[in-house]
Amino acid sequence: MTITLLAIVFWICVLAVITPYVVYPTMLFAFSRFRNEVHPGQYEAATSLVISAYNEAAVIRDKIENSLALNSPGQSLEIVVISDESDDGTDDIVREFDDTRVKLYRQSPREGKSAALTRFVPQCTGEIIVFSDANSVYDRDAVQKLVRHFGDPTVGFVVGHQRYSDGEGAASQSENTYWGFEVKLKSWESRLSSVVGGDGAIMAIRRELFSPLKKDDINDFLIPLRIVVAGYRGVFEPEAFCYEESAPNFAGEFRRKIRIVNRSFRAVFRARSALNPIRVGIFSWQLFSHKVIRWMAPLFLMGCFVTCLLLAANGSALYQALMIAQVTFYLVAAARFLPSIGELKIVYLCYFFCLSNVAAALGMMNILLGRRFSTWTPQRPETTK
Repeated sequence: MTITLLAIVFWICVLAVITPYVVYPTMLFAFSRFRNEVHPGQYEAATSLVISAYNEAAVIRDKIENSLALNSPGQSLEIVVISDESDDGTDDIVREFDDTRVKLYRQSPREGKSAALTRFVPQCTGEIIVFSDANSVYDRDAVQKLVRHFGDPTVGFVVGHQRYSDGEGAASQSENTYWGFEVKLKSWESRLSSVVGGDGAIMAIRRELFSPLKKDDINDFLIPLRIVVAGYRGVFEPEAFCYEESAPNFAGEFRRKIRIVNRSFRAVFRARSALNPIRVGIFSWQLFSHKVIRWMAPLFLMGCFVTCLLLAANGSALYQALMIAQVTFYLVAAARFLPSIGELKIVYLCYFFCLSNVAAALGMMNILLGRRFSTWTPQRPETTK
């Protein structure tokens, strides 16, 4: 490979790596300024809050109490707990609530969240379905804030966002930084066209737009893609939020990201039309730039390193400096394992970036190996209220 071709490959890889973090946000912000911000009015509709649960005895009582206290968008809020063959007493706790608004559906044998939603969402009575997790504590007005957007007939789904309540550790601090960045992107995407993807902890859809899922489908990503392909758009509502505890450490976050990348890539293949600009317009660019190219970053990072090493070895001062910069970045990330400096913000953010990309690489590798994820065990405190 000639020096010129090596340089071209290097800069293509650099552009690919920075696109999700610099190029796309900059362009997205600029484009979104040409669209007027829409302010929703009031809208009331029968709503079902669907809580997916597997062995959630530690948190399910608080979740139901929180749900019963929510302001309802019109009629009383139906609260549906779908238990995926829980065996820790979760179902018994749900049955303790003597309230007609609370319903329990049990899936047996255990087949995972997507299979459970496919089976029981059609039995919900609400015109609007709000998806939630058992450990997500909603703001009192969260459901109202989500539902009010459905007064616009072009809106098919609405997404809120998570806030992490235990922000002391490096893992949670890194996750908070990541989600702060994501909130900005979602706001601009929503204003321009449609938000990319959903959030299984706080997302609302029109019930008629729900379609059956395979066991290994990632529901909060595939459902929004299908809705956009069907001709609707997704809206981000910054005032609808919930609180969650982040993963207790980087290991938990690492496993979660492997699973998410694996299932999300499959979702894009399942809803390929979402990448077709003739079908969905500018949303195809948003999906590719925000998600797909980010998941492929490990390949581009490897390309940057190898091509830069070869160019530096050829005596170029520019590429020698760039090689030193890359090595320095990875050494800073590796310093996470040094007790004295491992908690410095710059260190754990570099480490978080590297960890996320290793997870993405493993997620893609699992696709090539044919490995699928349909069930998993949530990490929760061991004590109950």
